[in-house]
Order: sequence, then structure tokens, then C-alpha cells
Amino acid sequence: MKKYLAFAGFVATVPAANWMISNVGTVCVPDGPCLIPLGFGITAPSGVLMVGAALVLRDLVHEWMGAKYALAAVVIGAILSYFLANPYIALASFIAFSISELSDFFVYAKLRQKNKPLAILASGGVGSVVDSVAFLAIAFGSLAFIEGQIIGKLLISALAAAGLYVWRKRNA
Repeated sequence: MKKYLAFAGFVATVPAANWMISNVGTVCVPDGPCLIPLGFGITAPSGVLMVGAALVLRDLVHEWMGAKYALAAVVIGAILSYFLANPYIALASFIAFSISELSDFFVYAKLRQKNKPLAILASGGVGSVVDSVAFLAIAFGSLAFIEGQIIGKLLISALAAAGLYVWRKRNA
């Protein structure tokens, strides 16, 4: 059951992030993303909240169902995004998630046998950077919000990994 919830959650985060980036934020940049404050003067496109969770859910889907299911979730999420969000944003997201999934696969697969929480954090870090650079470059032709993208994704990934660690300890 948990693997199907992780799969559904991962699929849902993709269109949610893509919808948020054009509709949710304290300020929306013309021909750019809607932004949220992260603190210390750093802002990030609002979709970062969902993408940070997506990176952790992707690792869980990969772990519990395999890499093919993680890639399938990206494709399903991209199709849903096309209908629920800006199609151009959906395409940029699909390309970025696909590239990020491949980099994540190598990092997560290498570390998961030794330390799963570390594997989630490390692959989340790599996935954050790769996804952020690819998405911002494709969607907006600029890396203007790169620091907020990476910090926001890492923060959400770290919170999710910590929550997973606590949950596993309580249910062990």
C-alpha cells in the first residue's frame, strides 16, 4: 500500500509544482515564476515546495517499485501538468525531471545499500541542482532564482528525509 501512496504522491507533486509556479506566490514576475520568500532575502519559485517533496517521493518509488516506475511517474505527472498547468512549464519540468531522475538514479542507487537517509539527502542534493539548472534555463532562459530553487528544494528534502527517518525509527 505504501508504495502506491508514494507513487501517487510523486505523480501529484509534478502538476502541483507546475501549477504553483504560475499561480502561487507573494509576487509573480512578468513572464517568470511566482515567488515565495525563503528568508534572508532569498526568494524561490513557489513550485520548489512540491519539488523538494517530489525528490524524496521519487527515491521512495525508486526503492519500493524500481527506476522504471519512477520514470513512469515523471511521464504521468508531465501529462497531467500539460492539462493542469502552463504547457510550456510542463514541458520544461518534464525535461528537467527526466535529466534529474537519471542523475538521482546514479547517486541513490550507489548509496542506498549503505545508508538510506544519506542516500535520500545526497540524491536530493544532486537532484536539486540538476533539476534547478535545467528547469530555470529551459522555462525562463535565466538562472536568476537558482539559489532559492536549490535552497528551497534542499530544505524540503531534508525535512522529508528527517520525517522518514523518525517514522522508520518509530515503526521499527
